[in-house]
Amino acid sequence: MAEENNEHMHPGEDEQLITLIDEKGNEELYQVLFTFDSDDYGKSYVLLYPQGAAEDEDVEIQAFSFTPDENGDASQGDLFPIEDDDEWAMVEEVLNTFLADEDDED
Repeated sequence: MAEENNEHMHPGEDEQLITLIDEKGNEELYQVLFTFDSDDYGKSYVLLYPQGAAEDEDVEIQAFSFTPDENGDASQGDLFPIEDDDEWAMVEEVLNTFLADEDDED
């Protein structure tokens, strides 16, 4: 996962876009795959994939914990890296369940 030093969430009409800025100042737009809350960690999480990626394209999914703004709006919140191995394992399990459910719907 690339290191980010500045993140911004941008709400859209049909999709939520987030601009990630890497350590070299390069900006890339990501689309929100989904968000979820964890009672075990007391955090909210967002999973992202590059905007414009084709459905059958293999992409690296980015995951962050986030803090919504004072109105509870995730689109204006702050993103934080996930650094704990157990926390990563939980996020990967949720992602795998989500992807398996998506496959079942197809």
